Amino acid sequence: MTSGRSFWSRFRRSEAVMENNMIPHEVVSRIVDGALPVQAWRQHLNLTQQEVAERMGVSQSTFAELESVSKPRKATREKIAAAFGINADQLEL
Repeated sequence: MTSGRSFWSRFRRSEAVMENNMIPHEVVSRIVDGALPVQAWRQHLNLTQQEVAERMGVSQSTFAELESVSKPRKATREKIAAAFGINADQLEL
């Protein structure tokens, strides 16, 4: 990402978005372009599948499968959201 905004500026904006259950424009744009919500959020947060898998306590291949599901179960959405630091509702698009 080559944004002119500093890391901390982007971080504070991301915190505000997550606290208000908002969905960043970048995430929406990725979904419009064909990404699934989990993948769009992961890319927006600059996380690798391996990093998210480690946060969830699963293998990278298991997370890759979860990321490819268009509408994960509620319990799965909650676990992924916790790994992302967002609310599970933000994954329901």
